[in-house]
Amino acid sequence: MTQVATASRTLPKASQRIAPQKFAHVVLKTANFDEVIAWYATVLQARVAFRNDFIAFLTYDDEHHRVAVINNPGSPAPDPAAAGVHHIAYTYAELGELLSTYRRLKAAGIEPARCINHGPTISMYYRDPDGLRVELQIDVFATMAEAHAYFTGPDFAENPIGVIFDPEDLIRDYEAGRAFDDLVRRPPLPPGKTPLDMRAETPRV
Repeated sequence: MTQVATASRTLPKASQRIAPQKFAHVVLKTANFDEVIAWYATVLQARVAFRNDFIAFLTYDDEHHRVAVINNPGSPAPDPAAAGVHHIAYTYAELGELLSTYRRLKAAGIEPARCINHGPTISMYYRDPDGLRVELQIDVFATMAEAHAYFTGPDFAENPIGVIFDPEDLIRDYEAGRAFDDLVRRPPLPPGKTPLDMRAETPRV
């Protein structure tokens, strides 16, 4: 059936700010096709929406896909020193969910390379089978206005990286009923340490 235009349209002006409506997905290419698919399905508790010998699409919500994996047999391992994506991040609704996810993944043999209180977020960095960092985090502040204020304040200027924490200690304090503000408040740097020292990660096995 032919549709007939009923009114003219005007495009938004080029000077008008037009931002994306949402961040939709990431696409990865790998020589470890099965392993990478299984890793993201486990970490994100995602389901495979479609898969063939070339590509797989995974989703964990109502979006048709959030992660795609392209099968690229024989490709060399990524060079850690090369320019490119450093990490991708996923935000959980609250601290209990993040800590429960840590515990679930640890039981599956997947442990974080670094756990750090950035100030605006509590973050755990993992590495996928190709070495790409995947950050699982929560927002510390109740509103984005508070987070933006922290980003532009003196504490963040002094230490824009954060302070490393032990997730087992955080779980202990969480289950003991310690106040949320105390759990997420970023502590001072350990004596003799600088922000750059907080970039240390558990070596890849």
